[in-house]
Amino acid sequence: MNQPAHSLTRFPKRTPAAVAAAILAVASLTATAAPLDHHGISVEVVGEGTPVLMIPGLNSGADTWRETCHSLRQPAADGASAMPIQCHLVQLPGFAGLAPVEGEDFLPVMRDGLLDYVVEHDLQGLTVIGHSLGGTLALQMAIKQPDAVARLVIVDSLPYFAAAQNPAATVATTRPMAEQMRAGMLALDETMYFAQAEASLLGMTRAPERVETLKKWGRDSDRATTAQAMYELMTTDLRGELGAIRVPTLVLGSWAAYKPYGATIESTRKIFADQYARLPSARIEMSRGGYHFLMWDDPQWVQAQIRGFVSPSTP
Repeated sequence: MNQPAHSLTRFPKRTPAAVAAAILAVASLTATAAPLDHHGISVEVVGEGTPVLMIPGLNSGADTWRETCHSLRQPAADGASAMPIQCHLVQLPGFAGLAPVEGEDFLPVMRDGLLDYVVEHDLQGLTVIGHSLGGTLALQMAIKQPDAVARLVIVDSLPYFAAAQNPAATVATTRPMAEQMRAGMLALDETMYFAQAEASLLGMTRAPERVETLKKWGRDSDRATTAQAMYELMTTDLRGELGAIRVPTLVLGSWAAYKPYGATIESTRKIFADQYARLPSARIEMSRGGYHFLMWDDPQWVQAQIRGFVSPSTP
């Protein structure tokens, strides 16, 4: 909440105690500790309350989720109460300016690092929210340690990305193409690499200013980390492991960016439903107009979905 300091002078009848309480209330919405470095993973803690771990996607910074966090911690325009949550805003190493970490694998190391963070900080009743690659990590966390997570919110992410266009795809059939893609990304000169990377941002978000943010994050990301993460996304199939997840799961999907190519909300919902078929607890909801970065393009809808799902009254 960005409230001008002089705005308090508009209420001269308030007692000093009431003014102090108001100042503390505003501060509680925006209070942020210095980011923690957990084995190369940066985590910024905002506020107090029930913990919510917010994981961004490929080449993305912690700011992916910042506005969502602050909005959820304030009363909604429709009268919904502020949520008493503590946001743990994650930034993964190698992305958006954060230094990379050494190692051949990416997703398993990030999964284990995040689970270790959850245990170390004793995050009880934890909701994990993940976007895109972050959604893959959220699923992997709940598969490996089901008791570490109380709820999952998966934003525009699938258990197996390679099967989105070809349901018959397998890791074995996809791996040669993934290896070729990774090698090609590493071999490109800088000009061509960034030109291709920025061209791939088409359809990620409706807002031009957000596209510029994504371009900067991409330029500030470590190329080797990006190539390895993309390779692992293409060769990681979690569909057969979803039965290990024992917690309520909300899946939020987008489709509108692909409307010019023939996609409909119904056809895209079916892709999600087929991929999450082995997770009976999954509830799938589709945005009407948001692109891949739903938290930016359809913020009120995303926040309403999260409020309804994570509220204390939700079983």
